Amino acid sequence: MLGWFQALMPKEERFFDLFTQHARIVVACAGELRGLLQGGDKVEHYCKQIFEREADADEITRQVLTAVRRTFITPFDRSDIQDLINSMDDAIDQMNKTAKIIMLFEVRNFDSQMQQMGEIIVQAANLVLEAVPLLSSIGKNAGALSTLTEQIIRVEEQADALHDRGLKALFLVNRQGNAQGNAMNYIIGADLYDHLEKVVDRFEDVSKEINAIVTDHL
Repeated sequence: MLGWFQALMPKEERFFDLFTQHARIVVACAGELRGLLQGGDKVEHYCKQIFEREADADEITRQVLTAVRRTFITPFDRSDIQDLINSMDDAIDQMNKTAKIIMLFEVRNFDSQMQQMGEIIVQAANLVLEAVPLLSSIGKNAGALSTLTEQIIRVEEQADALHDRGLKALFLVNRQGNAQGNAMNYIIGADLYDHLEKVVDRFEDVSKEINAIVTDHL
């Protein structure tokens, strides 16, 4: 009787498939953001791509949250599943917000530090994509997961340094008394740096959620 009942229960493996699907969308979106930060005529194209991918990621998130409610046995704690997918979705939501700011203020040229932050965002996204499938065997993959989350923390620290250097350079170019200075350019640029930093911070949040899940299962 018990075996028959278990056979009817939803398969818990679907969570890992959904995590991976979402992570792949995040990687694709990060690539679009990196392309966007190269500037030029394709900025609007990349923004539209990011908007579309964000909608796709929202659908995956909805499926995960629905499955959490309907699945009798989950691979790990329900709140951990919710926190993980929400943190992953927050990363792509922040990329979406960044693209919206760029469209709103019609930015077409980006500082080298912004472009480097775009590269770091791609690195962080790929590290998440490498990590989430390993959650299907936490005990076996605990060491690898720990290494990957540490790498995400390191790239987040690199992004913080780029943010500070870029903001300083932006201030020097646009400060009062500089013939090329422009207060509005500084405000928009500083806002964009803030959004890019938040994207990387959201990946740090993902790494913390993964660490928490690993710790709970050791």
